[in-house]
Amino acid sequence: MGAQWKAKGKELAANARGKLFGRLAKDIMVAARGGADPAANSRLRLILEQARKVSMPKETLERAIKKGAGLTGEVINFERVIYEGFAPHQVAVMVECLTDNVNRTAPEMRVLFRKGQLGTSGSVAWDFDHVGMIEAEPATPGADAEMAAIEAGAQDLEPGEEEGHTLFLTDPTDLDLVSRALPAQGFTVLSAKLGYKSKNPVDPANLSPEHLAEVEAFLAAIDENDDVQNVFVGLAG
Repeated sequence: MGAQWKAKGKELAANARGKLFGRLAKDIMVAARGGADPAANSRLRLILEQARKVSMPKETLERAIKKGAGLTGEVINFERVIYEGFAPHQVAVMVECLTDNVNRTAPEMRVLFRKGQLGTSGSVAWDFDHVGMIEAEPATPGADAEMAAIEAGAQDLEPGEEEGHTLFLTDPTDLDLVSRALPAQGFTVLSAKLGYKSKNPVDPANLSPEHLAEVEAFLAAIDENDDVQNVFVGLAG
C-alpha cells in the first residue's frame, strides 16, 4: 500500500481507469491555470506526461487544458482541500480532494469518516512528510536505481507499485528537476506528483485479517468519492 493507497482487484479495473482519467483531467485543468504551454509550465508538463503514459484520450486531454487555461469561456474553480484523520484501528490517513464545492465535500467526508475518526487540520499531518514522488522503471538493462537517485538529486528511493519499478522521493521543490534528470540515468518516468509519506507506518502484519479488511473497506469507500484525488495512508508495504 505504501505512501498512496490504491484500490485492488481486476473487477475494479474499468471503473478505476475511468476514475483515473477524471482525476487527471482535474489536475490538468488546475495546472493549466498557470498557462496552456507545457514547455513554460512544469506542473502541467508532468501531469501531461502521466496522462499520456496511461493512454488518456487526446481529445479529453486537450479539452482539459483549454478549460483550465480559460480558452473555452467556462469558469473552472477547483479548490484543493486536505482531510486528516484515522481509518479504523488508528491507521493515519490524509485525503486530498479537488472540489468545486467544499460545502458538498465536507459533509460527505464527515459521513465517510464515521467508521474511523475525522481529525482537525494538523492532527496527523505531523506524522507525514510532504515529498515529491516519482514512479519510474529501467529504460536500459542494468540501470542502477541507487546511483540514479544520487545523480538525479533524489532524497531516497523504495520499491514502486509494480515489480521492477522504483519510487524516487524528492524534496517538493525538486520534483521537476529530478524528473528531468532520471532519463539520463537510464530510467523512464511513469508518474510524478507531490504527496505525503508516513513517518511511522503501521505494519499490516500487526493487524488481524479482520482488522485489515476493515481498513481496506474504509479506504475503498473514501476512494470512491468523486472529489477525492489521492489517499495517503500510514501503512507499510
